Amino acid sequence: MHKYLRAIGFSKIQTPRQMHELIMDIIQSADKRSYTSNSETTMLAEFSKDFADRVGVTVCGEFDEKDEFTFEYSFPYFRGEGISTEEDISVERHAEKESYAGVCNDMRVGVSLIFYLQNMMDYAKIKYGNRLPIRGTSLSLSALSTSGKILLPILKNEADMAKIEKETTNRNKLIAQARAGDEEAIETLTLEDMDTYNAISRKIRKEDILSLVDTYFMPYGVECDQYSVLGEITECSSTRNRLTGEELNVMTISCNDLVFDVCINRKDLYGEPMPGRRFKGSIWMQGTINFPEAYGVS
Repeated sequence: MHKYLRAIGFSKIQTPRQMHELIMDIIQSADKRSYTSNSETTMLAEFSKDFADRVGVTVCGEFDEKDEFTFEYSFPYFRGEGISTEEDISVERHAEKESYAGVCNDMRVGVSLIFYLQNMMDYAKIKYGNRLPIRGTSLSLSALSTSGKILLPILKNEADMAKIEKETTNRNKLIAQARAGDEEAIETLTLEDMDTYNAISRKIRKEDILSLVDTYFMPYGVECDQYSVLGEITECSSTRNRLTGEELNVMTISCNDLVFDVCINRKDLYGEPMPGRRFKGSIWMQGTINFPEAYGVS
């Protein structure tokens, strides 16, 4: 069973038999079916079914030359809305199966952003059609979480927010210059980081760390597409898994100026989400690459 099935309302699936029944239901009554050939004798197949708005499970496998389907894997998904970034994206296949990870170097995050590619079939059609590389793409990020807390916001007035925005813009420019090899920008960033570290080291003796750090985005655990995040909630709503009836919380959060949607089972969220409050938790990052219409994959 996939660890993040509970995030979309399947917390009671505990046995292989229950998982098999769910997979068969998805294959037989899928809302979306996609196919593409990756060789002369094999065809990739993908079956997706929604169990709530933008929330569901995808089943992937292959048809052989005898039209017999072989199940390979399944994963829960939560489709994001809006554009999270328009930076260049590279995609790599996972070693053990026909699934893909995307990598995006967005300056706002500070680390290489790695995500699980949701629309694998769209990418496979372009890949096996020899239409790579692709230009003009954008990325819609989303995340599933199995553990989260709601925190109160840090009090900021308009002057503080304007100052933070200016500092962020300047820092992003310096990061871009540093990536281009500007030694002065590298030195400036190093000094700024040292000043920040010293300031926090002094204040943390008397203040709580979460009153000093407004937002963060850090790799979490040993899997490269999982992160620990703290971000401000800009929108929130709730929905229910139509099959199990479990309540789900859906939040749009701004984390290091990167905006993406998060879905979590209500029983795994401590606190009441509201716009302006902050979400702190561990997430599994997913993403959908939005291809230009000229590629005809949507």
